[in-house]
Amino acid sequence: MKVEDVMTTTVKVMPDTQQVSYARNLMLKHGISHIVVVDSERKPVGIVTEKDITRKLRVAGPTWRRRPIDKISIKRVMSKDLISVPATADIREAVDIMLRNNISSLPVVEDGKLVGIITKTDLLRVYNEKCKGRWKVSDLMTKNVITVTENHTIAHVTSLMEENRIGRIIVIKDGEPVGIITSENISFAQLEDPETGVPLEKIYFIGRASKKKKKVRLVSMLTAGDIMTEDLIKLEENADAAKAANIMLKEKISGIPIVDEKNQLKGIITKTDIIKGIQ
Repeated sequence: MKVEDVMTTTVKVMPDTQQVSYARNLMLKHGISHIVVVDSERKPVGIVTEKDITRKLRVAGPTWRRRPIDKISIKRVMSKDLISVPATADIREAVDIMLRNNISSLPVVEDGKLVGIITKTDLLRVYNEKCKGRWKVSDLMTKNVITVTENHTIAHVTSLMEENRIGRIIVIKDGEPVGIITSENISFAQLEDPETGVPLEKIYFIGRASKKKKKVRLVSMLTAGDIMTEDLIKLEENADAAKAANIMLKEKISGIPIVDEKNQLKGIITKTDIIKGIQ
């Protein structure tokens, strides 16, 4: 099966002259997590993801990071070393490139022009349709899960995500998963303390269903329990991995906690884990 057989041909793009706020609004409007950045000739020159925005717009660091996001050029946060794939490539090649480079999407480029994009979600559909019965969840899942408790700060949660290059954290209580926090729900804005003028960091977290701002607090005041999603979908280890893929597609989620018969956390299965089963 070729990339052109499964790629998305309608690609959301933005000009490289725009600001971060433009990218964020486009993501929220269309429910997407990555945007290809193009130059004046509409040639792809970069890509920006929700993780890029979350990770790079922290208070610590250069002064430009403290500006409002409508004053920060997309060029400062986008990934400029664009990795692409031709439409005629085998999907296994696309899987290999994503896994080796720890990326979730590949622009499809022919003769320097953008003709589509292939994402882990596209590959998840392939697995769901073509690989039923091939692997159990326990065969593909990640067993060493990074976890926090409800009382860990959001600053600690985001640090763990960055250090381990992961997009979600499982919240546990007495060994049982009680919530999940994903980078897709978090975006950062900057402000100054009205009394001291010192730059602070405020967090806006977005409800996946409503796409509306839910809460605003100082990061230092937030804990994992404040922001986590509590209505967890869980699976047991002997479930078909295709079932996990199907749930992810229907629920628009990227990871599912795996538990034993006593509801104790045994692992997590993600889109990345599942597409490994295509190889």
